[in-house]
Amino acid sequence: DFCSSPCTLRCGINAEYMGTSKSHSSHQSHTMVFKVSKARTPKSHKHRGHVSHGAGRVGKARKHPSGRGNAGGQHHHRINFDKYHPGYFGKVGMRKFGFKKNPRYCPSLPLDRLLSLVPRKQLAKCKGKEEMPVVNLLRFGYWKLLGNGAPPAQPVIVKARSFSQGAEQKIKKAGGACVLVA
Repeated sequence: DFCSSPCTLRCGINAEYMGTSKSHSSHQSHTMVFKVSKARTPKSHKHRGHVSHGAGRVGKARKHPSGRGNAGGQHHHRINFDKYHPGYFGKVGMRKFGFKKNPRYCPSLPLDRLLSLVPRKQLAKCKGKEEMPVVNLLRFGYWKLLGNGAPPAQPVIVKARSFSQGAEQKIKKAGGACVLVA
């Protein structure tokens, strides 16, 4: 049990070190008992009596004798850098500001594969009616529709970033529409 008086802090501190604490004469007596765990002996304890603590007399265990990290790559560690990391230092080529790695990226879909993106139930539902299935190519990962193959058997509204001339003509001929989407 803890004492409710202001001495609990002092009693607690005493108890940590001593294992028990007894009250002061100013209030009721109480005793607190803690389990004190024995600390594990450090590794350096095994080296007691051995002069250089396992590091050798000549080389000595100094803190960072050759520098921290990659220090000395062009100086005292040059041989290692030249041998195992050739080309680590220096520059190569020209700087290109606003360089785009793949400016011509434009995944495309041929026209004869267009209806394979529309579910069969939706095609059957729209057949012979005024409503048309809408295909957003961007949702399937395509940006452009190409005019390869036969025109679609059913009118379709197609949304894409770009259309080839042949694809646009064939879709409009079938009664569909081409919508540009950013």
